[in-house]
Amino acid sequence: MGSLLDSTPAKVTVHPSQFPGAVRRQLVASLRAGQVPPKFLYDSVRQTQKWLEVHQAHSPSRINADVTRIYDAAFEDALGQALGQAGALVGLGCGGGQKDTRCLAKLQPSIPELHYVPCDVSQAMTLVAREAAAELLPLGQVHPLVCDLAEADDLGQALDDLLPGEAKRVFTFFGMIPNLEPDVILPKLRALLRDGDQLLFSANLAPGRDYRAGVERVLPQYDNAETRDWLLSFLTGIGVPETTGELFFGIEPVDELLRIVANFKFSQSQAIKLDDELVAFDVGQTLRLFFSYRHTAETLAKRLAKYGLKIVFSEIAESGEEGVFRLVLLD
Repeated sequence: MGSLLDSTPAKVTVHPSQFPGAVRRQLVASLRAGQVPPKFLYDSVRQTQKWLEVHQAHSPSRINADVTRIYDAAFEDALGQALGQAGALVGLGCGGGQKDTRCLAKLQPSIPELHYVPCDVSQAMTLVAREAAAELLPLGQVHPLVCDLAEADDLGQALDDLLPGEAKRVFTFFGMIPNLEPDVILPKLRALLRDGDQLLFSANLAPGRDYRAGVERVLPQYDNAETRDWLLSFLTGIGVPETTGELFFGIEPVDELLRIVANFKFSQSQAIKLDDELVAFDVGQTLRLFFSYRHTAETLAKRLAKYGLKIVFSEIAESGEEGVFRLVLLD
């Protein structure tokens, strides 16, 4: 038997960055440029299921209980800054909303009117997060928003339209920065914050004192059977057989940062049709399927400061592989 929530209509706001035409044009243009935007790796039920298998097998948050501790510590710290006033939690890249819901549970008893905006490129994920939040908040205070953060320049206006103007906002940005270009996304995050807002932010870190050695140490979390299956399923989903090339993992420098990359190198020419658009790949051409930046606490603080963001709280897992930070605007 379904729950009452199953029969309750949901009002979902879809930003133009996720309108079908815009999404299709972005995919075609990106493939022709030799890269796959991260959001397309989660774009179907099949892709999402394969990613969940990767997450279950290799994510520190699944296999290391200490990671749960660092998130709870950040939630407690945020609570201390937000007591006794109307507030909103905005989950940027909310996924299924598990971490956001834990944060809401910390905030809800002490905030007289609490709203939640689960924001993701996937409408399905925003609805899953809405359902999780409904255990804590009235549905009228949950406002799902479908949006591509990297493509939206007016997200602040969309949030103003959804939330009470006086609400102090806590933004969450969990698991996102590794797969986005920091010089693209950080200015957008900075533009969203107003005086009194907070940003809870997680980053994958390179453990140990030697930056490159730390990245090499975590490479097996990416170069494994589950991740290969997930990435190659995207290719087969758009009509590229696995037999037309080979998938390679490696580490590449970008400015002072290092990132793990997965490239598919074509050994056969291949053409695919996406709606009315033809995309062709030549022998020897590479298509970047995936990248993940690994930071250190120092490189992260430096890059954040470049865009007017200051770390005022940090908690790093004992493994050294993940950190959670509370950010505010630089004075």
